[in-house]
Amino acid sequence: MSLKSLALIENWPVPTAAAGVVRADGTVLGTDGPATHRFPLASVTKPLAAYAVLVAYEEGAIELDEPAGPEGSTVRHLLAHTSGLAFDEHRVTSAPGERRLYSNAGFEQLGDHVAKATEIPFAEYLRQAVLEPLGMTATSLDGSPAKDGVSSVDDLLRFAAEVQAPRLLDPRTVAEAITVQYPGTKGVLPGYGHQNPNDWGLGFEIRDAKSPHWTGTLSSPRTVGHFGQSGTFLWIDPEAGAACAALTDRPFGPWATEAWPPFTDAVLAELRG
Repeated sequence: MSLKSLALIENWPVPTAAAGVVRADGTVLGTDGPATHRFPLASVTKPLAAYAVLVAYEEGAIELDEPAGPEGSTVRHLLAHTSGLAFDEHRVTSAPGERRLYSNAGFEQLGDHVAKATEIPFAEYLRQAVLEPLGMTATSLDGSPAKDGVSSVDDLLRFAAEVQAPRLLDPRTVAEAITVQYPGTKGVLPGYGHQNPNDWGLGFEIRDAKSPHWTGTLSSPRTVGHFGQSGTFLWIDPEAGAACAALTDRPFGPWATEAWPPFTDAVLAELRG
């Protein structure tokens, strides 16, 4: 089976695009575009970084509820964007757990926290803990754990298969990561405005009933994933039993808000059909 709907990316107004879909058992249902091409991930880096943080937790290097980041904040707060740190600055704008303040700074502090606990630079820890075991040879972290990952569609499909059927982590840890943390917390979803609630797990955004949203109208509320300002996204829909990655080299903008949801709906409709 090769999904015809993936060919819709060929109509996107971008110089280069690649996309693919993978089942939980690792079966790739199809790709379109250069699946081995390395694209900057922007914030799609965050789920990868979060997975490494969860490996550190399972290895006993850190605890989810130990202090990290600003006063009163924990590793869990940082992963769930509720530490109170500002978007791109290392300054506190609210008390931990109060609001969902999407924060690159929070993920940078997470990286520093894990590096200190493990005595391994975070990019190297990510490589050893996640990328190497999954065979993600085209993926690297070249700076901030919030936004400086580079990867290919082939590699992201390997990661998405892992999240759907975990081998590196206990399935209970992954279940926690894709469950809403601090329910009822409101905040801004970058690019899509104020959401109440603005649900998030541990490094994974949770779709729930958010509107507007970058996924599709057919996407289940349980869909998790992330999109990036470099024109990238990864979603995992447990009810569809599949995940989809799409990478481009055009920054996120109105083109993406128009192109992505119909694309996702076409993929989901074909999976159902």
